[in-house]
Amino acid sequence: MRASILFLSVAHAWPDAQHNLPRAEHGQQDFSQALQLQLQTSHLAAKDLQYTRANGQPYPNPTSAERIGETGPILLKHHHLIENLAHFVRERIPERVVHAAGAGAHGVFTTTTDFAKQHTMMDVFSEVGKQTPITVRFSTVGGEAGSADQARDPRGFAMKFRTQKGIWDIVMNNTPVFFLRDPAKFPFFVHTQKRNPQTHRKDPNAVWDYFGQNAESLHQFLRLFSDAGTPQGFVNMDGFTSHSYRWIKKDSSWVYVKLHAVSDQGIHNFTAAESEKIAGENPDYAAEDLFTRIESGKFPSWTVYAQVLTPAEAEKFRYNVLDLTKDWPENLVAKHEIGKFELNQNPQNYFAEIEQAAFSPSNVVDGWEISEDPVLQARAFSYPDAQRYRLGTNFQQIPVNCPMNPVGKDGVFGGVTGNQGSRPNYLSSFQSINIPPRQYDDSNHTIWTAGAIRYLSQVSSQLLIR
Repeated sequence: MRASILFLSVAHAWPDAQHNLPRAEHGQQDFSQALQLQLQTSHLAAKDLQYTRANGQPYPNPTSAERIGETGPILLKHHHLIENLAHFVRERIPERVVHAAGAGAHGVFTTTTDFAKQHTMMDVFSEVGKQTPITVRFSTVGGEAGSADQARDPRGFAMKFRTQKGIWDIVMNNTPVFFLRDPAKFPFFVHTQKRNPQTHRKDPNAVWDYFGQNAESLHQFLRLFSDAGTPQGFVNMDGFTSHSYRWIKKDSSWVYVKLHAVSDQGIHNFTAAESEKIAGENPDYAAEDLFTRIESGKFPSWTVYAQVLTPAEAEKFRYNVLDLTKDWPENLVAKHEIGKFELNQNPQNYFAEIEQAAFSPSNVVDGWEISEDPVLQARAFSYPDAQRYRLGTNFQQIPVNCPMNPVGKDGVFGGVTGNQGSRPNYLSSFQSINIPPRQYDDSNHTIWTAGAIRYLSQVSSQLLIR
């Protein structure tokens, strides 16, 4: 099934271009009509549109500039030129501090078994055959936007599910582990993957210095410097949540869970020599491969599996199940199929649909919670904070990020989409908003009895145990 995601319909149920604009009642102005019209016209052909200024004035001379005579200065009253230049120098937004180079597409996730339903109340898994629209973005980690997407680097694998109960994001990598388990190390680690502050060149000395000082990175290091560090594009690799999450049922019982998206195309990697050659010849190889496959109807797909551990099993496991530097071997924790997803729609506008896509592990839905993995908890803060910087405080109202049913007002919540109208901006007894019932009692897994631990990276005898 080829799903077509029309983002002007996703965002607060805005009508698509085939519907008439709603009319305001009793002669009142409907301020949402202009926004709806802008969203509609973004999907029209150029031949159906007129060139206008920013205020909507049809403008007959886009390349002209008024000046005094043939040698005089340009007039400040030439508003089109001024606003055009002002827009031009502001049209680039800050790039992602990591995962800046990437590509993405849209598609559909289909629940294929009832295994997940046995462990979680998540709506997306409520019945076999249920389909959920998704957006997926693949990326490298260390390179800047425009850098070679075939570089030796882990790959990001972020997914956004538009469920009936809210936006659910999972931010995966193509490896089941990571370089660290202490979030305080993350900024320092990333700096070693970026450019030297003096030479502004990549600094291999910094990279090797970090690995030499931080033994817990060994597992990921070995994966990175195998052929798995240079996958053949984005579609020939798997995705792993890496972190442990929680699946929760209505009766408040819960299990730890990790997800694994297995490429139906198989795992195919380049050698170091092949990767270096392709990166030099076509730095956008992976992005081009993804786009071309979808455009030609050869839709890439993945089968998703889950591994689960009960709290009792986790306590007896061979190491801490919250340790991001270790995975769960399949001979110890079996994996079970839960669904499949297919990417079948290229973005119509990369900036609007992929560059502005905002993924965060804090976007959870009923039945899915983050665990006490300290790196995961740090990511749950830093991802939306980065998006507030990169995309602005109203980033959740960008159509690709927009949930179906938010009710926040003002500032970060109200922004540009009506600000929830005339309804009170507090919990009013005069116009009461419906408060959903608590879906489960989480008191049985939010009791902490230990003291504070300030350092998570001690070298122990478990270092080489996978």
